[in-house]
Amino acid sequence: MSRMARVERETSESKVLVEVNLDGSGRHDVSTGVGFYDHMLISFARHSLVDLTVQTAGDLHIDAHHTVEDTAIVLGQALREALGTKVGIRRFGDATVPLDEALVQAVVDVSGRPYCVHIGEPEGQEYVALGGGAGAVPFLGSLTRHVFETLAFHAQIALHVRVLAGREPHHIVETQFKAFARAFRDAVAIDPRESGVPSTKGAL
Repeated sequence: MSRMARVERETSESKVLVEVNLDGSGRHDVSTGVGFYDHMLISFARHSLVDLTVQTAGDLHIDAHHTVEDTAIVLGQALREALGTKVGIRRFGDATVPLDEALVQAVVDVSGRPYCVHIGEPEGQEYVALGGGAGAVPFLGSLTRHVFETLAFHAQIALHVRVLAGREPHHIVETQFKAFARAFRDAVAIDPRESGVPSTKGAL
């Protein structure tokens, strides 16, 4: 069964194309015009093993908000479509990921019941501008929660993200994307108990 999807969306604020393959190897071709966001989406692809194409053209002359939000909408829709009936998958995924001083836990339930809990970022993280050097468009820290809320709603998943530790703003955001990716990877994996595939539990 192919678990792939292609979704396009165009509004007065952006034009977005997303392609996903849940059974990929983490290949990626990502361009949103927001360098830091590209970096986060590439981290998601690499750690979830989802092959990911994202091509977004947005109103960056205003700021990054519409571009980031609309990309998250379409990515969520593509993930939901690629999941199909969800028969035979593990459904739940849980990952705790460190990056130097930062530590994040993400838990996913591919349930069809959209919900997002996002807690633990240090005070002031939402006001930090990440990236944006040499005239590039920055990614505001408040967009991190917005991305996860938007993804959860449009992918129809329950997602809990808890920042357990962290000091460096870049690390705090990157660790969240990596933890989500690892938890998602686990949740969408085929469960031998449900698929008829012989289990290797207990094998050396």
